[in-house]
Amino acid sequence: MMLSPSAESPDDRNSLYSQSQNNRHKSGDKTSPISVILVSSGSRGNKLLFRYPFQRAADSPSSLSAKQRNPYALNTTGDVLEDPDGDSREQCPLTDEQLVAGFSDSILATILATKNDMCGKKFELKIDNVRFVGHPTLLQHSPLIQVSKTDPSPKREMPTMILFNVVFALRANADPSVISCMHNLSRRIAIALQHEERRCQYLTREAKLMLSLQDEITTTTENGTPQSPFRQILPKCKLARDLKEAYDSLCTTGVVRLHINNWLEVSFCLPHKIHRVGGNYIPPEALERSLKAIRPYHALLLLESEKALLDQLPLDCSPAMVRLIKICSAVKNLQQLAQDADLALLQIFQIAAHLVYWGKAIIIFPLCENNVYMLSPHANISLYSALAKQFAQQFSGHDLPSMLAKFSLPVSLAEFRNPLEAPAQEAQLIQMVVWMLQRRLLIQLHTYVCFLIPPNEDEPTPKDEELPLAARVGGRSLSTPSALSFGSPTSSDDMTLTSPSMENSSAELLPGGDSPLNKRMTETLLASLSEHERQVILNIPAAQNPEDLRMFARLLHYFRGHHHLEEIMYNENMRRSQLKTLFDKFRSVLIVTNHEDPIISIFQSPME
Repeated sequence: MMLSPSAESPDDRNSLYSQSQNNRHKSGDKTSPISVILVSSGSRGNKLLFRYPFQRAADSPSSLSAKQRNPYALNTTGDVLEDPDGDSREQCPLTDEQLVAGFSDSILATILATKNDMCGKKFELKIDNVRFVGHPTLLQHSPLIQVSKTDPSPKREMPTMILFNVVFALRANADPSVISCMHNLSRRIAIALQHEERRCQYLTREAKLMLSLQDEITTTTENGTPQSPFRQILPKCKLARDLKEAYDSLCTTGVVRLHINNWLEVSFCLPHKIHRVGGNYIPPEALERSLKAIRPYHALLLLESEKALLDQLPLDCSPAMVRLIKICSAVKNLQQLAQDADLALLQIFQIAAHLVYWGKAIIIFPLCENNVYMLSPHANISLYSALAKQFAQQFSGHDLPSMLAKFSLPVSLAEFRNPLEAPAQEAQLIQMVVWMLQRRLLIQLHTYVCFLIPPNEDEPTPKDEELPLAARVGGRSLSTPSALSFGSPTSSDDMTLTSPSMENSSAELLPGGDSPLNKRMTETLLASLSEHERQVILNIPAAQNPEDLRMFARLLHYFRGHHHLEEIMYNENMRRSQLKTLFDKFRSVLIVTNHEDPIISIFQSPME
């Protein structure tokens, strides 16, 4: 199931899309393709059927003759040329159109129409500053049966086309992830064309139309000014318009939705265009790592309204996605959504990852009064920005700069609560926070705890090759539990998220706090520490209480700065107040810090 591009994009993305559209022909944009090319090979040779953008009429051979060089010379499209006497001179950077203008149609048809052995594989060819990426596909035709009026006996005729290749021209220094995405789109289009060719010879008909129009233009312009035949092909050929639409979408929104032959849908999104924060794009590898690290206590924040998202869904979309979109809320975690939608938690994860990848949602922590937010360092705080105007229109009586000023320092939502205010004002505050999170104006800070013991002055300084204390504490890393092993969460007054998993829960504390069994359990949990570290812990007044000491020992493997407070609460089925009390009792050996959650920080801050 794929999402279609929005008919009316969110206002906060308009500036990004317009900027991308203005810069799509600049040399600095390495995510946009330079050109899209369709070539074929058959019994009549290699043919270039269509290319876009096509050569402009003003760029006639006479105007280009002065710029021509030996086609076999090195660095024909380089930015720096060398003089014969050895002195170098700089040349103006070539535009994207100029990079591919040096390749004639016949040359492109020769180098891009590969042999049969290369079909069904990734095609990648680098020539100077241009890299061609495609997926050549072999056509397996069934013989066409034709009946002539004069000769009633049927005749079998084999189509002349053997293979075709939809190629995207990129800059040679394009990111490998962009190259992989372009090959994926080329493969999807090829599969759809191959299917339609088998069903109704769609590609053969379109290719004949393109070649016939090329012949007509060549005949009519033999004695006149040459003009590109592709300009005449575009309004008359559906496949040519589809390729142009794919190119334009890749250069602007990054979301492609085609209907090949008005029948097969091809949906694709270029994550480099969709996932941008502060002018920088989020690498697909980082996005994939973040999606794999989603936890049941995370929440899904839709970036568009429910109605807008439902209108974009195709007719054959999954009913589970419709159900999730209708009940999605910024105050519900994924586990609660699974219960409300009556879906498996693993399926909720998959749908959430799908929405995030297509830029329709981001992962956040559920809104509650204990959440701590602060102003993003990359937020637009201009008094007269477009965001400020939108905020004033949506929340009358409030202005965005004043609201952002309240988050100039880390502040929890509980500090905004006023018992004298009406419930409607509190609901409006939540809506404003959600609005600012959708525009990446706020970042959330989480509490992390690090276990640190002062060094023993009597012992020698440890060698550099010895493991640090944080690596030795606990002796194991917390693995992600299975998505299907969680049950119903239980709510509490302090917004605690709980898991009924008993692996690390408080149920393993046996009655009788000072029993021999409990003492042995505590000693086992502290066995990974050195004698000095154990002695420092036992000298803390709170350690004299067996219950506090055992809880501290049981949570010791979390105190490495890798697990925030909310994650500990969920995994250990504990309240926030319990953990904060424990931190206070053992504050002499614990360091509490506040920073972003690395799992969701990529949706809030640009990658450096």
